[in-house]
Amino acid sequence: MIEQSNNTKEKKTAVLFSVQTHGVSNEENDSSLLELRRLVKTMGLEVVATLTQRRSKPEAGTLLGAGKLKELASYTGGTGIVEGFSRKSEDETSENLNEYYPVDSLYGDDPMAKDSVQANIVIYDGEISTKQLINLERATGVEVLDRTGVILEIFGRHAKSREAIIQVEIAKLSYSAPRLRASHIRGDRQGGGIGSKGIGETSHELNKRHIRDRISELKSRLEGILYEQTRRRSRRKEDCQVSLVGYTNAGKSSLMRKLTGSDVLVENKLFATLDTRVKSLYPVAFPPVLVSDTVGFIKKLPHDLVASFQSTLDEALAASLLLFTVDASDPAFRSQLAVTQSVLEEIGGEKIPSRLILNKIDKLTTGGLEELRHEFPDGIFICAHNPGDVATLREKILQFFESNMIETTMVIPYDKGHLLGQLRNKASIINESYDETGTEVTFKTFPETLTWLQKNMD
Repeated sequence: MIEQSNNTKEKKTAVLFSVQTHGVSNEENDSSLLELRRLVKTMGLEVVATLTQRRSKPEAGTLLGAGKLKELASYTGGTGIVEGFSRKSEDETSENLNEYYPVDSLYGDDPMAKDSVQANIVIYDGEISTKQLINLERATGVEVLDRTGVILEIFGRHAKSREAIIQVEIAKLSYSAPRLRASHIRGDRQGGGIGSKGIGETSHELNKRHIRDRISELKSRLEGILYEQTRRRSRRKEDCQVSLVGYTNAGKSSLMRKLTGSDVLVENKLFATLDTRVKSLYPVAFPPVLVSDTVGFIKKLPHDLVASFQSTLDEALAASLLLFTVDASDPAFRSQLAVTQSVLEEIGGEKIPSRLILNKIDKLTTGGLEELRHEFPDGIFICAHNPGDVATLREKILQFFESNMIETTMVIPYDKGHLLGQLRNKASIINESYDETGTEVTFKTFPETLTWLQKNMD
């Protein structure tokens, strides 16, 4: 929200645009724009228009052809003209996809007149170079962001822990500095707009040496935090660990809350969770299981951000079981699952055993649910708000770890009674009986525990 001269508050508005290149279907383009719209909404902006142009490739200097650029500028009050760029591109012919969507729906049927809307921010569904940023801001007369900038802004707002704050700042410095220096719209601004939290309002004043030194300082501080995290993770290495992974807003935090009885933040927003949390499965059973909730994934996630959040992703790599969680009611969940799997493969997590959790089935029709059950016969179908579904998932998690356990019977002499006390913490005791030689115990445990017990019995 920004304060206007007439003391009334007006929500910042945005116009979104994309370039649909050959090989990108209408469905893929629409899905990506819809996701961008949700990201922008998470930022607190109101989308007043969405434009798309179909081209063989984006225009090098402005992404859009000259005619479409003027149309984009008509929503911002800009001239739509960039010096040296007035020729109509060869691609800007019959293949142009020229659409306008109203505020209340991306797929609305009654477009509003252009003169009835006014956007003060332009957002591109992709990544913008420094040259393109300069040209687009000259043509539109307003601030221009790209998809990566939007994601970084949301991360900056949602980061709470020291680790997450440092990670976001490193990514922002790496990505934003050259663009902020190039931006003539934001060149003199000290705050009050997009990117004003964190380093956004001052990055353009820093030269390359200052930025390099700041990143070095932040990485040094981060190393100290990561060292402590590695030590904690090492102490947990013998524990059974499950990690919830998946697309942002798939319901991981809700599921984490139900599985562990924790007070994990649950919000219907993208990237509401940035800080990894580790809690015990509740009610506690044997084997005890730790559950972690990781940062959500998204298409076109900036590489700098992936690198910065490596420590967060390392929590997933330490798990014995990955629960790939998807929003089964989202038509795009298959491509979202592919994104999650791809990122996990990049960091070496493809060999970790996994299960597919299809969440939010309460939003599906009976027919739609049956089709998905047929398509994903090994999937676990749940609604995170249904206690019965959560209990079923809990049992499946325990069954996974129990499948690696061995059931056996041993007699522990009375003079080694201390081993029995330790065994009760390391095994599931099925039965105990006593005779003159000692305690006969039937139990289930992991091979490592059985080896430990046999060694100490000798």
